[in-house]
Parts: sequence; C-alpha cells; structure tokens
Amino acid sequence: MKNRVLYTIDKRELDKLIGILVRDGFKVVGPTIRDGAITYEEIESTRQLPVGWTDEQEAGKYRLKRRDDDNLFGYVVGPHSLKKFLFPPKQRLFGIKKSGEDGFVFEARQPEPPRYAFLGVRACDLAAVDVQDRVFKQAMSDPYYAKARNEAIFIAVNCPEPGGTCFCASMGTGPRCSTGFDIALTELKTTFTAEVGSTRGQELIEALEHETTDANTSHLVDLMMDIASEHMGRSLDTNDLPSILLENLQHHHWSDVAKRCMSCANCTFACPTCFCSNIEDQTDLTGEHAERWRTWGSCFTLEFSYHTGGYSRSSPAARYRQWLTHKLASWHEQFGVSGCVGCGRCITWCPVGIDITKEATVIADDYRQSRSRQESASLEEVGS
Repeated sequence: MKNRVLYTIDKRELDKLIGILVRDGFKVVGPTIRDGAITYEEIESTRQLPVGWTDEQEAGKYRLKRRDDDNLFGYVVGPHSLKKFLFPPKQRLFGIKKSGEDGFVFEARQPEPPRYAFLGVRACDLAAVDVQDRVFKQAMSDPYYAKARNEAIFIAVNCPEPGGTCFCASMGTGPRCSTGFDIALTELKTTFTAEVGSTRGQELIEALEHETTDANTSHLVDLMMDIASEHMGRSLDTNDLPSILLENLQHHHWSDVAKRCMSCANCTFACPTCFCSNIEDQTDLTGEHAERWRTWGSCFTLEFSYHTGGYSRSSPAARYRQWLTHKLASWHEQFGVSGCVGCGRCITWCPVGIDITKEATVIADDYRQSRSRQESASLEEVGS
C-alpha cells in the first residue's frame, strides 16, 4: 500500500491479534527468553514475551537484565534471526528408496513450510529478509523459501533504544521499519502506534480496537526514531567502502585479525543474511534408502573451500578476508545491496569480540590517509 496510515491500539489488543493469527492457521513466532537469551520461538500469548527485560550487548558479550518498566519489546536482537525459519539449518532435499531387484523410487517431496506470522521483528531483520529474497528468489529458485516467505506475515517493532553493537543507521536499514512489514508497531507506555504496510496489515488492524493516531503522538514517534538513529552503539563509514576493501586484499590488517579469529563460524551462523550451505548424502546400513540433506555451512571452515587440488583459503586470514569483503563489498556486485544490515550479531556473538565495524574502518582509514598523503605530495610537486 502506497499510503500508510498510523493507528493507536491498546497493548491488550496484542493478545487478540495473536489469537486471530492462530485462528487463521498461522504459527506465531515471537521473542521469548530461552537459555539466557531472547530468541525467536513459537508463542501463543504475550505472557511468553520478555516482559520487563532488556539486553546488554558489547563485543563478545550478551547479558539479560531487568528493566524498570514492563515493556514487551524493550530489547534489540538476540542470537537468532528469521533465517532459521525461512532457510532451515538442516533440510531434507530428496530421498531415493530401492524398489525391486534393480529399481529405485525417487522421493522428491520436501516438507511444506508452516504459515508463519513473525511478531516483534526489527528493521534490520526485515532488511535481512529482503537480502535473502535476492538470494533465494532471484539468484536461485528455492521453493521452500519462496513459499514460506510469500505466505508469512510480518508484525514489526521499531527500535527506540539501540544496543551497544547496533549500527543499522549506518547501513540505512533502521532503526525505523521502512518496508517489508504488514504492521510496524512502536511501543509507548500503555499503547502501540501501528503503521500499516500492506492490505493484510490493514485487515488485521480493522479487527482490533483502534483509533487514528493524533499529531502529537505521531511527532513523538518521529522524535524517538531520530534520537535512536543518533545513539547507535556502533557506526561504519560506507562511503566507497566496497572499492576500498577490494583494493586492499593484501593489507597487513587481515593477518592481525586472523591472530584473534578462532574460525568458529559463530558470526556466519548468527548473521541473518549469510547463506552458505553444505550438501550431505546419507544412506542406511542396508543400502535400501538414501537421502540428500542441506545444512548450514560457513566460509570460515577449512573444508568449505576444498576443491580438486586442495583448499583455496587455507589460512584464517584468507577466510576472514573472504567473509568481510563478500559481506561489505562483492555482495553489491552480486545482489545490488550490502550483505550487512547492521544488526551487530557478529560482534556480540564472536567469542573474542572481533568487530566488523572496527576491522573495516582500520583498512579504510589507512587507505584514505595514504591517498590523502599522495594527493598532498602531488600538490607540493606542482607548486614547486
């Protein structure tokens, strides 16, 4: 819908909304506390939300702590994104079963994806879904992803309090949800403002008790988003960054990072846009049945770069360089956008606290300073 409308709904209407979605056959996925973190899981009521909780995030650090209010969405993002639902970590592709003496039956069916309704989705994760659309719907055709994605409903939440590792403002992906949602909520004290982004979103709002948001409240939401943009935990100067990184593939800083990197792949698994995968063939001991599975992979593992003749990226430095330059540079050539949405997960969930914004900035600043010195020297020669 081109003309979005802003409504106000009481917080108690959220349970009614969840009930409508469940009644209509959707599996509602929302934030809840599990294993000491806020993760996306199936929920049935607001009682399962992390009411009154927030998170503290820094490089290699994640902690939950109590808020001084009962906000339902007073945190940023946890270790999981929507990727695990739309692009499952382990997925059966097909099977082959022996039939008769010499025949085989090909089982090509994949399981049907659930009809998901995602609640509490942040702007960075909406942007990540858009990036994965370019991978799984445009660059390649993945029927499971396409069906799950096209039937999903997105009830998003704007971020008025960015976390310590957030830098979505630098990447142009947040903190305000701008596209890709059916409804975008902003949490106030006892109410939500609700911005409608689709026909389905309008229908859901019409089923709830609502009123048109007044000008003062609308202005307050704008102010909250402006303040959040100015108080990101991190920032990244993306000006000419793709070309700078690709021109500095031999920079000494890649080796400096590699001395800290454990090649554990935490960053790629936590990242909402990474899409590397492995193909595994499995068979039973009788040889009567075989299956092909797709599992998440990572360019940080040595085996991932194996091909005839050996490994193309045998060192941690080469693997880290591959990941960062792909994410921030060559992704633009492949898909027309950055592969980074500024969610900060790779920073938070790195065991040794490697910071993508700092590592890219070291190389970029060194390059810019070198160019500046060269230009100054050239001007001096002309002047003499």
